[in-house]
Amino acid sequence: MNILVIGLNYAPEPVGIGPYTTGMAEALADAGHRVTVVCARPYYPSWSVPIAHRGRRARRYSEQGVTVVRLPIYVPAKPDGPRRLLHHLSFVAAAIPAVIAEARRRRPDVVVAVAPSLLSSVVARGAARLLGVPLWLHVQDFEVEAVFATGLLSGKSLLGGLLSRLAQGFERWSFGADRVSTISPQTCARLAGRGVALRKIIELRNWAAVDEIVPLSEASAYRAEWGIDRPHVAVYSGSIANKQGLGLIVAAAQRLQHRRDLAFVICGEGPQRAAIMAAAAGLDNIQFHALQPRERLSDLLGLASVHLLPQIAGAADLLLPSKLTNMLASGRPVVATAASGTGLAQEVEGCGIVTAPGNADAFAAAIERLVDDPQLGARLGQEGRRRAEERWSQSQILGRFERQLRELVA
Repeated sequence: MNILVIGLNYAPEPVGIGPYTTGMAEALADAGHRVTVVCARPYYPSWSVPIAHRGRRARRYSEQGVTVVRLPIYVPAKPDGPRRLLHHLSFVAAAIPAVIAEARRRRPDVVVAVAPSLLSSVVARGAARLLGVPLWLHVQDFEVEAVFATGLLSGKSLLGGLLSRLAQGFERWSFGADRVSTISPQTCARLAGRGVALRKIIELRNWAAVDEIVPLSEASAYRAEWGIDRPHVAVYSGSIANKQGLGLIVAAAQRLQHRRDLAFVICGEGPQRAAIMAAAAGLDNIQFHALQPRERLSDLLGLASVHLLPQIAGAADLLLPSKLTNMLASGRPVVATAASGTGLAQEVEGCGIVTAPGNADAFAAAIERLVDDPQLGARLGQEGRRRAEERWSQSQILGRFERQLRELVA
């Protein structure tokens, strides 16, 4: 098949949606299909385009058997609500001529759109309808709700209420694809609740790198590199933005300062990094580091005695954090925040401890419990590894996706 993928994020972005769109495209190319990806220049999670990728013109080249078209777009240094909207609109504006050019070069048999950015579905749907080919929309998270849940936009004012209704109407229109996939049973249910026909809904999970990430039996090399001499380490690695609620980690570190056997490590980039570092000033039990190279991910995750996965209230069923799968693959237990019954709570149950969003006392107590009960931590970590192998196998997930895509085209 000739497959055209339209998605904002792509490699070499190390976290978020980019690695999964990349894995999807490369797996389809490995299966013998001709794959073209129209994406933005890399910028996430630092919200800054690397020097090597800057410029005013689109670039087109081959990566790992995939034709990649990288577009210059507006990337705000401070991505608040209005600036994010401009960011997404700039991608749409740049993608329209790029998609037309790619369709002329090689007519696609199917168009795949990845949301976020949901606005890219405008380009994808237009191309699919004009060419008379099916459209597959893959929803990584419900960004309309997330924008309001994280406070990037407020729906309380008259203008905010109008924007909310317009955004929800646009979301319903965008879901009018031939197939709509998403990453968990709970997000599938949200699609059905928005009127998407059950026959169109497909669960397409984010996978774990179970071959790359293995439970460490010896001390991680990061201990010596970062001068960590405390027996236990609580680790967060990923984007540092609004929806993560990483202030909770700082609050837990403050409450557990008396524990001389416990250190906290935060690795990541994002718009909230400076604020989080400022909040942690004066604490001697917390370290901040940049995102680490992909090839060292197993060492980084193996540094953890416990992984930390905070989320703000209301976000747990709008998205399933992609970092969870690799946390589980590392064979270490997880402390997550989510309301009971949400998708995140159900995924973590049995391989970690779930506390209420925003409850720093409960979050700190859960970390202490796992540190003080190594047998419990080992049991939960082993269950997490088993689930990663059983539920999040990359070859199984992408093999099933490729077959479903062929069926749709047929």
